[in-house]
Amino acid sequence: MRVWRGLWRAVSSGDGAARGGRPRRRAWETSLSPLERVRRLLPPEEAAAVGRCAAAPQVPPEEEEKEEEEEEAAAAPSSQASPEAAGARPGPFRAGELALAEVRRKHNATSKLLCRLAAGSVLASPRGFLPHCDIIGQLPGQMLRTSAGAPLLLRRPSLEEYVLLMPRGPTIAYPKDISAILTMTDIHPGDTVLETGSGSGAMSLFLSRAVGPKGRVISYEIRDDHHNLAKKNYRHWRAAWEIGHMEEWPDNVDFILKDISTAAADMKSVTVDAIVLDMLNPQSALPVVHPSLKQGGVCAVYLANITQVIDLLDRIRTCKLPFLCERIIEVTYRNWLVLPAKIKNCKSSQMVETQENIEEPPQKEYEEIHIQDQVVLKESEYNDSLSDDAETNCSMPYVARPSYWQDGHSVSKISYNQVIQQVL
Repeated sequence: MRVWRGLWRAVSSGDGAARGGRPRRRAWETSLSPLERVRRLLPPEEAAAVGRCAAAPQVPPEEEEKEEEEEEAAAAPSSQASPEAAGARPGPFRAGELALAEVRRKHNATSKLLCRLAAGSVLASPRGFLPHCDIIGQLPGQMLRTSAGAPLLLRRPSLEEYVLLMPRGPTIAYPKDISAILTMTDIHPGDTVLETGSGSGAMSLFLSRAVGPKGRVISYEIRDDHHNLAKKNYRHWRAAWEIGHMEEWPDNVDFILKDISTAAADMKSVTVDAIVLDMLNPQSALPVVHPSLKQGGVCAVYLANITQVIDLLDRIRTCKLPFLCERIIEVTYRNWLVLPAKIKNCKSSQMVETQENIEEPPQKEYEEIHIQDQVVLKESEYNDSLSDDAETNCSMPYVARPSYWQDGHSVSKISYNQVIQQVL
């Protein structure tokens, strides 16, 4: 209390005014806010800016976050706002593009039909007909009914499905083997790759996608019919891709009708990052192509049997070619069947409840369900006989085994990918 009185006497005495200064403030007026203290320590220009910021209206955090999101959306490129502008796949099927129809058959077998959509054409399946006009305008992934009432699953084909279903003359390099070749050659976008043996164009399509728009694929073929077929399949895929994806497939494959063993003059001016040989006598091409392969580059040779591999290695040794054999591999591929099982007397399989405190079934009954002699595959269609409640609360015994029917090329043809690396 004494302090306040002393200050009051000092202010009321007028000492501050007598000295020529401004009147001294009262004690309760001398308290400054933190912002005012900072302003007094800053230069006049910065202090004025701080004052303007303090005078601006305060925005709630929710509105501030909303404004930031709006600014980011406005600053985003137009390609993100429009999927079609960014080259995204449009929705419905269009005339001129490829459509893949899957037909479910007995024993969980599936037939795939590839067609090019055109007004007035009809898709003929083993279970009825379906006009193309009923497909055009529909979204991929839908079920459509044929004239016989059978369901068809319609979607766009992948590159793997296209090369397996496209017209072919010679046997193609299968996707499982092409994937291994692409991995071992380590092809990057922008690379230049030499291919000998265009065949039906399967390898050319995968190489075209691997090197990208800035890369280049040089494909040699000695036979005129194979050369024309490879160009046709490649052209059809590019045309369908442009319609179905709103963007161009790279036109980066040069198909050359010529024997590679006589193309030494043409290869002198070319430097390639990798070589893929798919021909009967690759040993005749190695002396011609190896000068064009960059140091440390990889050459992959696709051969049908081990005797061809032996002949190739013997030719490399006798001719003293600057190659080193790294690997000889076989790519295996096996289908599996995983289906609900039922007893051989055609009675329904025993439903097993999925509750926690359930008693285990007797061992004899368990064996009867799972012994392979007494289990057959259920001939199922797309519509199952189980209700939603049964599928939710119960489970059925399943049978899982390799498929009896394997792909033909996996049985009749043993594929070897011979990798040869040039010695530094």
